[in-house]
Amino acid sequence: MPPRMPLIDALKGISAQVIVLHHLASYGPVAEAMNLLLPALTDWLYGYGRMAVQIFLVVAGFLAARGLAPNGVATFVSPADLIWKRYLRLVRPFMVAMLLAIAAAALARAWMLGDMPPDAPSVWQFVAHGLLLHGLLGVPSLSAGVWYVAIDFQLYALLLGLLWLSSCANGHDRKRHLGMVLVAAFGIAALLHWSRNEALDMWAIYFFGPYALGAMSYWVSVPERRPGCLVLLVLVGALALWVDFRLRVVLALLTTLFLGAATMAGRLERGPESRLIAYLGKISYSVFLVHFPVLLIINACFTHFTSGSAALGLVAALLAWIASILAGGIFYRYVESRKQWWPAPSSPEKR
Repeated sequence: MPPRMPLIDALKGISAQVIVLHHLASYGPVAEAMNLLLPALTDWLYGYGRMAVQIFLVVAGFLAARGLAPNGVATFVSPADLIWKRYLRLVRPFMVAMLLAIAAAALARAWMLGDMPPDAPSVWQFVAHGLLLHGLLGVPSLSAGVWYVAIDFQLYALLLGLLWLSSCANGHDRKRHLGMVLVAAFGIAALLHWSRNEALDMWAIYFFGPYALGAMSYWVSVPERRPGCLVLLVLVGALALWVDFRLRVVLALLTTLFLGAATMAGRLERGPESRLIAYLGKISYSVFLVHFPVLLIINACFTHFTSGSAALGLVAALLAWIASILAGGIFYRYVESRKQWWPAPSSPEKR
């Protein structure tokens, strides 16, 4: 078993909570009540909370590079086998969560008005989610944030494909350099062009910039590299910001530099220990999968059983946040972590 990485736990755990709070501040009567009492906080969570996805993308790229090509050279033989395992790892708990989302939406539609509860799904809609094609096919989402699961799978497959292509070169050094060059080239193209075209946001290439930054931050921070290699990542990020200044790119670049510097300093496995943060990091994917059904039920109960006052809405918001963490912990224990059912991934929001 690979060593735990407390800093990765912290990034995943805290970012997952920001995503939960972003959705809590974005949908339903509870969000409206929050906005009445805490307008500044609600506006910030609504406008900026979604950017935590960038942290997940960088971390996912970092971990994928660490697992697939620790020295920049692919360590796998069969890419098809790895892609299939990744699919199962993502989709099995994902589809259990979608069944929970469908049940929660049915209850919410009975107790509340508005567009927060998704419509009753068709068989095709459910199948499209199971194939992770819901974004590409344009079918309505069954839950908030489910686009991320499909994108995570695409990103992993794209990185895998680039590394497999580089493995066709002759010689260890050529394979390593070609793999890094291909990933860097695709990452730069994504940062400078693809990520600026919102028509591409159902494809991996739209999000490959922060994913590639995460991969490169691992590769440039292994022992035989020089700290100056991080300067190259800074220059790439600066170029992307000069072409089109975007806060999400700033956050991705800061996360990249943080991970690279922490790895070079040997702090990745020796970061500050916190059982709570470690636990939140471990269950982050489960929290992501089940938090929106929990928010649906809390919003429905708030509408059906209370007067709808702002004070009660704030209590409901706190309850929904706590319940999302508890539900994520239960889901992790009884669904995601059942290794005899499936081998669990990185995490994140409804567009």
